[in-house]
Amino acid sequence: MTGADPAQAPGHRGDSRLERLWDPAADPAADPATDPAAPAPSRQDVRGGRLPSGLGDRYDGDLRVALRPDRPTVIANFVSTIDGVVAFDTDGSTGGGEVSGFADSDRFVMGLLRAMADAVLVGAGTIRAAPTHEWTPRRVQPGSAGLYAAWRDAMGIASPQPTTIVATASGSLDPKHPGLSAPDVPVILVTTESGAARLRAAGPAPNARIEVAASGGPIAAAALVEIAARSGARLVLCEGGPHLIGDLLAAGLLDELFLTLAPQLAGRDDATSRLALVEGTAFEIATAPWAELGSVRRSGDHLFLRYRIGGPVSSRKPA
Repeated sequence: MTGADPAQAPGHRGDSRLERLWDPAADPAADPATDPAAPAPSRQDVRGGRLPSGLGDRYDGDLRVALRPDRPTVIANFVSTIDGVVAFDTDGSTGGGEVSGFADSDRFVMGLLRAMADAVLVGAGTIRAAPTHEWTPRRVQPGSAGLYAAWRDAMGIASPQPTTIVATASGSLDPKHPGLSAPDVPVILVTTESGAARLRAAGPAPNARIEVAASGGPIAAAALVEIAARSGARLVLCEGGPHLIGDLLAAGLLDELFLTLAPQLAGRDDATSRLALVEGTAFEIATAPWAELGSVRRSGDHLFLRYRIGGPVSSRKPA
């Protein structure tokens, strides 16, 4: 989830360098550029690769995501406290910024993932919780905007900015929101029939188009991914909220999770119900998806975990 911008955050931290603790994919021996015997991955199969100078030294390694042949690959990026809280309130008005302590390292990784993505998928609650934000790499860390843009161009991504895809059953959004009205940022508002009427009455910006995905809410995760595919997206980055993550997991459509673990404990009590990473979806023991750890990095006391999401694995039960 996206929090406030750094300029608004008195607790903003300035160090964005990460240290690789474990990442088999970033081992030079596994890189086709340094191993002539390794087959070179096709651009049709992989997004990313060796990061250019200025990005690779700060990420401490390479970054690549496998692209699916059957549908867009969907990855998610979240930050949570040690005890799994992603917002200090119940509606997400506070978000990732407050949880991460506005750490530059977290924003740097967010910018990397946005730079790789064809589309950034968010729910309407995430839009309303960040009234000054724009879901682009240049916005999340302006100092790296030029490097992000150059890397995006080197990857052969045609559009300068990722498309913002918003799931909004009600259509209750401000069309003048900076994240919905920047002229060079394509926006797709995915909604219901009544939501579309409300959005048309409000007058969406010229860069935004409306897609009706259901007669009534909620918007199905499969419909969002299908619309992303029709727009030409191969890699979709989901930035929440927690209900949207739950919908993607329940539909079996989330492929990877980039999770920043912030060194903070939020707690809960009977009077304070705080949002967790997954909301609105509860899995049974037999169907709960497992995840495979792909890499671990750190910046100070923050951990940056990457997981590949898989199906339930019954063999992982204790003997």
